[in-house]
Amino acid sequence: MIMRGRVWRWGAVMVFVAASFVGCGDDEKGGEPAAEPVIVRGAGADAAAIAGFVQQYRDVLGDDNGGEPGTRGTSGYRELNWDSLPDEVCAPNACPSDIFNAPTAPRARGIVLHTSGQALMVSADSDNPTGTAPRFGNLNAHYPDAFKTYSPERLFSPVGSNLVEITFFVPGSSTPATVRGFGAVYCDVDTHHTAFEYFDRNGNSLGEFETPISNNGLSFLGVVFDEPIVYRVEVRYGTSVLGPDDGQDTDVAVMDNFIFAEPQPIP
Repeated sequence: MIMRGRVWRWGAVMVFVAASFVGCGDDEKGGEPAAEPVIVRGAGADAAAIAGFVQQYRDVLGDDNGGEPGTRGTSGYRELNWDSLPDEVCAPNACPSDIFNAPTAPRARGIVLHTSGQALMVSADSDNPTGTAPRFGNLNAHYPDAFKTYSPERLFSPVGSNLVEITFFVPGSSTPATVRGFGAVYCDVDTHHTAFEYFDRNGNSLGEFETPISNNGLSFLGVVFDEPIVYRVEVRYGTSVLGPDDGQDTDVAVMDNFIFAEPQPIP
């Protein structure tokens, strides 16, 4: 599903409100109302059910710019799927925050992730040398049954927090950058609490967008703005942190593929 508009939730009804109603600011270039972002969202039982939504988002952004360093024009996207990472940076070990802003290919993708929790973690694969259970089974024995993958077989989550902050850089460098949009695949979204919030370089919120529900399934949410104005994204993972004590009154969610527009250096 592709649409323009800011997502607001009122009870069980999803409403897409026009820019003139929500009072969005004028475009800096000439006083015209700023265009509402394009929103691509969908959910389903498995990877096949959401593949069309993921591809729609890629198509809105352009070509896959891979993992080479440097900005590769004003269009296109970078994508993370976690699956090529080596065992030493995956569960039970922590994952470095800048693992996908390496100075060389294939991990020069221009994205850095932070959490106020204990660590960032990428789940183990099924043949890791430590015998760690896949799909975060090292944190809760029930998680391998709850979490499906979009691209097998690693997943990503913060540990000790349900919030990750994302910032962007010219790929392979320390030069701050902005992007037109960011989207990702969620796993096992049970409630309406999981969301992205986008911010500009001055800390102004560009909107908060909810992820569609898919209990024990997969969800996709991606937002694209007309210009590269996204400096930071806050990603909320359900209502509670991963661990052995989460119960029926909490919603834990993890993520698979990240897709974001080509990072642009800040003028």
